[in-house]
Amino acid sequence: MRGRATRLLRPDPVPARRREAGIALIAALWLTALLTVIASAFAFSMRSEALAARNALSLAAARAVADGAVERTAFELSRPRNAPEVWEANGETHVWQEGDASVAAVAVDESAKIDLNAASEPLLRGLFQSVGGLDADAAQALVEAIADWRDADDLRRPNGAEEPDYRAAGRKYRPPNAGFETVGELQRVLGMTPAVYARVADSLTVYSRQPGINPATASREVLLALPNVAAEAVDAFLAQRRDARAGKLPIPPFPGAQGYAAASLPVWRIRAGATLPDGVTFVRDAVLRPSGDPRHPVIALLWQEGPRASLTEPNAAAPGAVAGSDGSGKS
Repeated sequence: MRGRATRLLRPDPVPARRREAGIALIAALWLTALLTVIASAFAFSMRSEALAARNALSLAAARAVADGAVERTAFELSRPRNAPEVWEANGETHVWQEGDASVAAVAVDESAKIDLNAASEPLLRGLFQSVGGLDADAAQALVEAIADWRDADDLRRPNGAEEPDYRAAGRKYRPPNAGFETVGELQRVLGMTPAVYARVADSLTVYSRQPGINPATASREVLLALPNVAAEAVDAFLAQRRDARAGKLPIPPFPGAQGYAAASLPVWRIRAGATLPDGVTFVRDAVLRPSGDPRHPVIALLWQEGPRASLTEPNAAAPGAVAGSDGSGKS
């Protein structure tokens, strides 16, 4: 009896083995779930890397096409003026297909803008008032500060700014007493604000070296900078200019530009964009001038990536779409 009772009280090993099996099963499930998460993360990472690589390749291809479009535009602008279907640096947009890429390019001669280093003070003052939104006194002070920035001496104009004024304003730099190298340098001039700069930057250049502007290609904003010119007169002239271009007629003179007009220059601001079928777009902004050397026909004064928005004229001149060599014109 005692042996039988002992056998009845001895723990049964079967439930323990079942518990161990259950724990092992749970651990296996957790391990499987963990491996699944790791595999999913790895697959997502590989997919992201593949997409990034594909986008990088597409962007490189679009960049190459856009750069080629800039070079083609420079070639077309360099052709003799009596050549058939000659291109003009007048703000007209040319569109064509380059393989699978859709290409658009526009060029304007740089004399369509106001040169920071060479423009007359009335022209700069008019720009800061009519486009920049400054009153007469603030515009005059800014013009004099610009003159002090670029002249070779340390003599301060009555409303200008030289080194002591920058030091008093807490600036850690002083005027270089040299011409502006870029339009962006204007932001460092005492009295210039980000809001005013944003409004006037597209109307300025450092490449034309002209005291005036070319009314045949200038934007509305640049024409409004002309002294004593009303907006109604500018708009009427722009309508006449559009009609003349459409009819392939000479651009009429603009009376309001008398005394401030400059001739067209072979210095071209070109914006070219390429869009691939997958939607990747690259825009190239460049300023080029002919070199006279057939081995290196043009010199790049500016070469940078442009905004990836829809392609517009570099100086907001009135657009007009022109078919490319394959006849793929768009409006």
